[in-house]
Amino acid sequence: MGRRGRGAPANDEDFSFISPVVKYFLFLFNLIFWVISLVMVLIGVYARTMKHTEAAMASLSVDPAVMLMVVGVLMFFITFCGCVGSLRENICLLQTFCIFLTVIFLLQLVAGVLGFVFSDKARTRVTALINNAIVHYREDIDLQNLIDFGQKEFRCCGGVAYTDWSQNIYFNCTRNNPSRERCSVPFSCCNVTEKKVVINTMCGQGMQERDYIQAGTFIHTNGCIDKLVDWIHSNLFMLGGIALGLAIPQLVGIMLSQILINQIKDQIELQNYNLRHRSDPWR
Repeated sequence: MGRRGRGAPANDEDFSFISPVVKYFLFLFNLIFWVISLVMVLIGVYARTMKHTEAAMASLSVDPAVMLMVVGVLMFFITFCGCVGSLRENICLLQTFCIFLTVIFLLQLVAGVLGFVFSDKARTRVTALINNAIVHYREDIDLQNLIDFGQKEFRCCGGVAYTDWSQNIYFNCTRNNPSRERCSVPFSCCNVTEKKVVINTMCGQGMQERDYIQAGTFIHTNGCIDKLVDWIHSNLFMLGGIALGLAIPQLVGIMLSQILINQIKDQIELQNYNLRHRSDPWR
């Protein structure tokens, strides 16, 4: 005699293993993130089209708009599989959704472990990224705003030191540099306090020609990498909470999709058993 569904009577064709709660909760879960991903893509496309093409292409590797579009498109595809798979009870789409979420979760976990174990190499990579951003500072308005925000927030200047700004063609300190900003640093490096009524927007002029003590009177001389490392060490619990907050939705999606996949398989098994039972009632 054929094997019945788990605890379900063979002649009860109305019985279903698929829980509506699991099915529609997974659908709504994916729908929310699907809308978020669509908004991310639209914002990225809008930010990208608002730039001058040639300037934006020069800093493509660090363009926040491109990063937003890439993450949005990937998220859009994954959540689309989750939405349609749960609504249509499609095992193939649900497995695709589950596999992608699992891979992303594992990659995040591996990246976190490797970043902790190989902190020196991670620091070198971040230094190279910041230096590349400094080189393209004037070529991308989004990148410029991002660097200015970081330097103001962490009260720092450059990657390792304020002299890193000599890597930029406008701030380069060579004698044959015709730029008016020669040997200067951006205004975001300036040591500005709210008590000052009149702010000197040219406070970074010629600061690379001064030593640390002289320049420190007007600008932040410490690099942003050390400041960033200190900030990370001081906010480990907050960063851990953020990482946990990002991991929980992924784990919930993986768990719900696996539960629904198993329920769909049980339902298919029950339907096949009922078909065999009707065609051969003596089995």
